Amino acid sequence: MRTEAMLTRLDGLFARLDREPERPAHIDVPRMSRHRVVLFAATLAFYGAIVWAVVVTSWLVRLDWQVMFFRPYQQWPEIHAFLDYYVVLGQRGPTAVMVASWLGWRSWRQHTLRPLLTLGAALLLLNATVGAAKYGMGRLGPHYATTIGSNEMWNGGDIFPSGHTANAVVTWGILAYLASTPRTRRWLSAVSAVTSLGVGLTTVYLGTHWLSDVVLGWTAGLLILLGLPWCEPLIARVEVVILDLRDRWRDRLLAPAPAAAPSPAPAASPAPVAASAPSSARSGAGGAEETGSPAREAVSGARATRPPAYLAPGPHTTRSERTPVTPAGSRRPPHPERTPRAAAGSARPLGGG
Repeated sequence: MRTEAMLTRLDGLFARLDREPERPAHIDVPRMSRHRVVLFAATLAFYGAIVWAVVVTSWLVRLDWQVMFFRPYQQWPEIHAFLDYYVVLGQRGPTAVMVASWLGWRSWRQHTLRPLLTLGAALLLLNATVGAAKYGMGRLGPHYATTIGSNEMWNGGDIFPSGHTANAVVTWGILAYLASTPRTRRWLSAVSAVTSLGVGLTTVYLGTHWLSDVVLGWTAGLLILLGLPWCEPLIARVEVVILDLRDRWRDRLLAPAPAAAPSPAPAASPAPVAASAPSSARSGAGGAEETGSPAREAVSGARATRPPAYLAPGPHTTRSERTPVTPAGSRRPPHPERTPRAAAGSARPLGGG
């Protein structure tokens, strides 16, 4: 019974997914409205104010030192193990893989590359802006501070602003940015805000960041989300280019191969002519004439019309019709020292009486 109910729920889920349109027409692309421009300018001004407050070693730096001396990880050690795992929600690698998996599934269902391209653009902006600020200001963290009460700026550090916090704001906030309905966007905005707030405070609890690092990380992540509509035209053009390249590649793979030109047929070589005696009729003992089969006679007649290729031109007779030729003279080779017997006998002296 339990298995059947589970299968029924899964069937209903997949049936609902199958009814989704291929290219949803109700998903609107956020545009850079006047309200968003005002929010972006106010957030940018707040970003500059935090940096200035740390540079001049204001009350914000004193608050950083007070929180560091408070040592939250010693005040509440029972939650230390849980927060060690929770802070992973702000690490760039695991969170990017999780969010990219979800957005990749959405891209496949909706037949559009916009979710994945938007995530890539946001992470690229995050690495460029936050990374440049980190290495440009070079602030040391609480565990590596050298002078009590100082801002620890330009000492070779890389923690200002907090990368964990900014990454949590961007990675989880991109889900709300790409939401298809206003209700989903509100819920995801609340979830991403709570998650990024918890990640930032966890880094303060663990002592890896100052409180001002976390505040600047929240601000940096929010700036990226607010400025993403400026990247939408570029994202649309990149999507068109990628899909066009995909279509060309697919057409090239599916195109039929060009037919090869027919090669000319080789010229028929003349059949070798075998040298054989004509088999029309041969005389045997007793004057009987032997004849072959009709097919054999036809072949013999065709061959008899022309001489074999290796014979010299001219009339030729068969071996049986040739008269034997007896060589004239002696077959011995001539010897210069020998003389004929007749000549030798005449030269011998005769006896007298």
